[in-house]
Amino acid sequence: MSDPLRILRIESGPLDIRLHAPFGIAGGAQDLARNALVRLELSDGSVGLGEAAPFPAYNGETQEQALRVLSVAGGAVVGREASLGKWRRLAEEFRRAGGGSSGAAQCAFEMALLDALTRREGLPLWRFFGGAGTELETDMTVTTGSPEESASAAGEIRARGMRTIKVKVGGAAGPAHDLARLRAIREAAPEAALILDGNAGLSRVAAADLVRGLKAAGIAPVLLEQWLAKDDHAGARELAEFSGWRLAADEAACTAEDVARLAEAGAAQVVNIKLMKAGIAVALDLAEAARRAGLGLMIGGNVESRLAMTCSACFAAGLGGFEFVDLDTPLFLAADPFAGGMRYEGARISLGDISAGLGMSLA
Repeated sequence: MSDPLRILRIESGPLDIRLHAPFGIAGGAQDLARNALVRLELSDGSVGLGEAAPFPAYNGETQEQALRVLSVAGGAVVGREASLGKWRRLAEEFRRAGGGSSGAAQCAFEMALLDALTRREGLPLWRFFGGAGTELETDMTVTTGSPEESASAAGEIRARGMRTIKVKVGGAAGPAHDLARLRAIREAAPEAALILDGNAGLSRVAAADLVRGLKAAGIAPVLLEQWLAKDDHAGARELAEFSGWRLAADEAACTAEDVARLAEAGAAQVVNIKLMKAGIAVALDLAEAARRAGLGLMIGGNVESRLAMTCSACFAAGLGGFEFVDLDTPLFLAADPFAGGMRYEGARISLGDISAGLGMSLA
């Protein structure tokens, strides 16, 4: 009788990649992706890769925090029996060992584990998640900046072939500044659908002012993403009613229980699922809860390389039914340290070349 398959070793270290320009959201900007790379090896020699992409301006997580959890919790699961039937049990053991203090580290471990396990089975990760499809169409983001910078970015995005533009709004500059930017974007890309992402950076007053300004300018976004504080469900419901536009919950939707509360309060019509929030197992629970509540699905991410974005693309394409796709951050990075995985063709993301796991290696 052969010995059971086990986790042989887990190695992790910094993955620092410079951006072409700072990636700004309401809570701050980042000019360097301070991520972490995980390499997990099974006892039969199978290897999987994972990426942690903490974003302090998003939820306060740092690279140092992610690396610390990867070291502590990774050590706790080395030697444990591993299989596709037991991956969730291992994910929970890692979470307990790390105190649940880094969603990015949790994601990186689960990603590397699933990559190794599906790679040894010759199973593409998109098929593991359900096999619904191999293609997605992504938006691209205009980060914070001046009206002139925003118009220029919007023009470049349209030239790439993206039909949907996501715009970061909110923060100290106020709604008048955002309205000027959005007018400039509309002029530069008049046919583009707009998603406006506040990253919980608008007050109720600022949100109402911006809605009035948008309506006066004849600008109708297809989605308002997390404008208000994550616990302001009453305000979100009122914003949806006042604007007549759909709302996506991001920072407010981190667990299946969060989704149930949002749906009950009428505080969201769409849920943005990011694997970096709490890992892949929790993301699966979020998707199931959203579908059960009749909410739409969106896939997004932090400032991630193609490694983590390929995992998110496999997740969304494999499950199917994602109305909104925001998997653009590799396009902001000045270097790509990986080979294989997903391919960008304008707005189109293709996973068709992946034959096993994530299908990726270090270049």
